[in-house]
Amino acid sequence: MGAQIRVYRQKIASTSSMKKIFKAMELIATSRVGKARSRAQAASPYAEAITRAVSAVASQDDVEHVLTEKANNPQRAAVLIMASDRGLAGAYSTNVLKRSESLLARLRQDDIEARPYLYGRKAQAFYDFRDREYDQVWTGQTDSPSVERAREIGKTLVDQFVEPVESGGVDEIYLVFTEFKSMVTQEPVVKRLLPLSVVESEETSGAGPMPLYDFEPSPEEVLDALLPRYIESRIFSAMLEASASELAARQKAMKSAADNADELIRKYTLLRNNARQAEITQELTELIAGADALASS
Repeated sequence: MGAQIRVYRQKIASTSSMKKIFKAMELIATSRVGKARSRAQAASPYAEAITRAVSAVASQDDVEHVLTEKANNPQRAAVLIMASDRGLAGAYSTNVLKRSESLLARLRQDDIEARPYLYGRKAQAFYDFRDREYDQVWTGQTDSPSVERAREIGKTLVDQFVEPVESGGVDEIYLVFTEFKSMVTQEPVVKRLLPLSVVESEETSGAGPMPLYDFEPSPEEVLDALLPRYIESRIFSAMLEASASELAARQKAMKSAADNADELIRKYTLLRNNARQAEITQELTELIAGADALASS
């Protein structure tokens, strides 16, 4: 009985230590998610404005630009998958990876070769564990993204898009990331970044009639100047949404883990008390039996 009580005491102590870690991580995530949400909200007006400007140029009838032309029979697509660098965020990375697998399956069904680009160590680990190929990976900033990283990723993807397919380029670019809905709900989504046709219909719907512009020196040169900023803002906005989603998912997961630790502590405490009571009862029984034996002798 004594050994059993010691086991329960050890379990209570270890669970209590883990609970302290969970609570600390919950508080850290809670304190950071507000800042992440503010950054995502602050970046949204700029992304919408530049999307509308690019759409205004791309909607001109006489504009011909490589980034606005949709391939009749797309052969290859780049897919940027945004997961997390660290775990302890519930099913956050699992959900976005599942969403990316659905997209990849659809692309294969359409006979389109998918070339994954990974953002986050969890995505890299997912592919490495399965010995699957990917073109490039970026890690280290998933919970606090930077504009410089967004610019680097955007340049890599645009370079692949402008490269001819025959030379290894791609016809389409997709983003797979988690969109922040609320502290309770974060939804993995797929958005096509290039060509621009789908993006403009999504981002500018309900924004009123498209204004008329005169472009100097030409719409094509205006697109050349705007598109790097457009791609960068779209990717950075997605990174900020994913960051806020990751922190919200971690806060929720750590709160659940701390609650489960409380339940385990109560369970082990009850079992320890039962074992102690059983030990006391056994000792009393042995004392009474010994006293009876002495009395009868």
